[in-house]
Amino acid sequence: MEKFERCVIDPSSVIGENTQIGYFTVIGRDVKIGKNCQIDNNVVIHEGTIIGDNVRIDDNTVIGKQPMKSPISATTKKQQLPPAMIADNCLIGTSVVIYAGCKINKNVLVADLSTIRENVEIGEYTIVGRGVAIENFCTIGKRCKLETNVYITAYSEVEDYCFIAPGVLTSNDNYLGRSQKRFKEFGGVKIQKGGRIGVGAVILPNKTIAEDSVVAAGSLLTKDTQPKKIYAGLPAKYFRDVPEDELLENQFSIKR
Repeated sequence: MEKFERCVIDPSSVIGENTQIGYFTVIGRDVKIGKNCQIDNNVVIHEGTIIGDNVRIDDNTVIGKQPMKSPISATTKKQQLPPAMIADNCLIGTSVVIYAGCKINKNVLVADLSTIRENVEIGEYTIVGRGVAIENFCTIGKRCKLETNVYITAYSEVEDYCFIAPGVLTSNDNYLGRSQKRFKEFGGVKIQKGGRIGVGAVILPNKTIAEDSVVAAGSLLTKDTQPKKIYAGLPAKYFRDVPEDELLENQFSIKR
C-alpha cells in the first residue's frame, strides 16, 4: 500500500487493481474497494464499507458514517448499523455523506452536497441531485430522478421511474413535534410507480401519490391522488387527466 501516499489505510482493507486514491484519504478497518475505482482527496470510508468496481468518489465525501442519536429524536435509534454498500459503476460527488446501513445499487449518481441517511436503499440508475437529503428508513426505486434540493422525509417510499423536481418538500409529522398522539399518525409519503412532482411542491404526511399521477409545481398536497390524474393548487385538487403521450406505459425508453 506504499503507492497511496499521505493516506491512512487500515491494513485489513482490500483495494482492487487499478484503483486510484487521492491525498489525505482515510480508509477504515475491513473496507473492500473494487477494481478501477477513483477515490479522490480527503475522502473518509468507514469500517466495513463495501464498494464495487468502477466507482468514483469525489473530494471530501464520507461513506459509512454511523448516525448520531439525540435523546429527543423521534426516528433515530441507538444501534450499530451494518456497513454501507455501494455497487458497481456508481458516481458519488463532492462533500456527500452516506451513512452506515445504506445500500446504493448499480449505476446510481449521487451529486455534490447530498446526504443519504441510514437504512436507505436506492435502486439502479437513479439520480440523486445536488443538495438532496434522504432521511432514514426510506426506499428509492430504480431510474428515478430527485432534482436539486429535494427533501425526502423519514419512512418514505419512492417507487420506480418517479420524477421529483427541485425544491420539493415532504413531511411525516402532522403535529410539528408536539404531543404523544403524533406517533400514532407518524409516517412518510409514498410515491407510486411513475409518479411526478413539480418544482416547489409540498407533500403532507402519510399521503400517497398514485401511479403515474402528477402534483403540479407549487402545490400543497393534503389528500391522496388518483392514478393518471394531475393535481394543482393550494390545497391541490384534481386539475385534469395526464395526457396519453405522457403516461409511463407510452414511453419508448420504458418499453424496451
